[in-house]
Amino acid sequence: MSLQLTTLPSGLRVITDSMESVETVAVGVWVAAGTRHETADVNGISHLLEHMAFKGTDQRSAQDIAEEIDNVGGQLNAYTSRDHTAYYAKVLKEDTVLAVDIITDILLNPAMDADELTREQHVVVQEIHQAFDTPDDIIFDHFQAAAFPDQPMGWPVLGQESIVKSITAKKLKSYMSAHYAADAMVVSASGAVDHDSFVTLVDKSLAGLSPKTQVNEVVGQYKGGDFRERRKLEQLHVVLGFKGVSFDDKDFYNLAALSTLLGEGMSSRLFQEIRERRGLAYTVFSSAQSFSDAGLFSVYTGTGCEDVSKLIPVLCDEIKKTTESISKDEVSRARAQLKAGILMSLESPSSRCAQRARQVLVYGRPLTTEEVIERIEEVNASGIAAAARRIFSGRPTMASLGNFNNLENIEAIHARLK
Repeated sequence: MSLQLTTLPSGLRVITDSMESVETVAVGVWVAAGTRHETADVNGISHLLEHMAFKGTDQRSAQDIAEEIDNVGGQLNAYTSRDHTAYYAKVLKEDTVLAVDIITDILLNPAMDADELTREQHVVVQEIHQAFDTPDDIIFDHFQAAAFPDQPMGWPVLGQESIVKSITAKKLKSYMSAHYAADAMVVSASGAVDHDSFVTLVDKSLAGLSPKTQVNEVVGQYKGGDFRERRKLEQLHVVLGFKGVSFDDKDFYNLAALSTLLGEGMSSRLFQEIRERRGLAYTVFSSAQSFSDAGLFSVYTGTGCEDVSKLIPVLCDEIKKTTESISKDEVSRARAQLKAGILMSLESPSSRCAQRARQVLVYGRPLTTEEVIERIEEVNASGIAAAARRIFSGRPTMASLGNFNNLENIEAIHARLK
């Protein structure tokens, strides 16, 4: 059996996805601790904690961690998102025990050395500055903040410079103690892995985990808004978006298909109309983002400040058209793209490992490939158009960065969509 899920007495969930004819194993721990679980005084602590995990444990120095994984030709990394943090590795199958040992060591026994913390705070500040200097990156933080103002769901994952600098080792340990508990974690492995042996290994390695988390996440409340920042740039960067849907919403797959046909790929409506036919932008794309209790649907583009007055009416017109008619060819193409994305990802142990972990975090169980394909196949033109009417009738959110003199205000854009 390829997919197997075991819940240990502590509440820790262990999911494996065995693959034939591979010599590697992707393994990781996914923790339900991200930006949305933070408080205002420690915004950025989830991300800083992720950085500090690699800066040494009670048994290993930072260099030891790096050398041990490199000595076997493995890969070790981590990332932080708004709703979770992940620590993961990819190694040859004979090095699975080592990978699990390193990951569990950095989670259970972080040293939190004061000098290392000071250095890593400086590194994170450089990361914040780099994001600030990357308009098509930071614009999405501004968009998120405008959509979810004054709440954890809208805060930046990297945090704010002054707050990151103020986070102490004591605060890191307190946050870790509250959030890094067995019932908030999923351990996932894909590739050349035996489920029972892996469960035994994990049970032994993570026996020291606290069984229960001490906090609950704050529900995301979409409000919408209009953020503008004037900068001297060659282009005006714009994100226009709307309230989306959660993972378990009936329109989840309809919006995935809508995003695909509207702004994903060279055949999409926005790419064809805005770039190919009119030459108003080099980059234009849409995306549908979901969380456990909220979601966002957005369109990004970068254009010259003199062209934005031409681009916005076209963009709004293309958005509005999706509420009226979707062709059979578009539905077929969107289904094919979504299915291909799922099936192609199955060729990678790392992709499968991450997918299974996130599914267990969100749904409490893994979704079979057949189940996902079936849901995609159920998508049809009327369902996509109805989902488009549902989200595009709501209050929009916009974020812009650059010279926005020729950019209409959010009320005017909202009126165009009615």
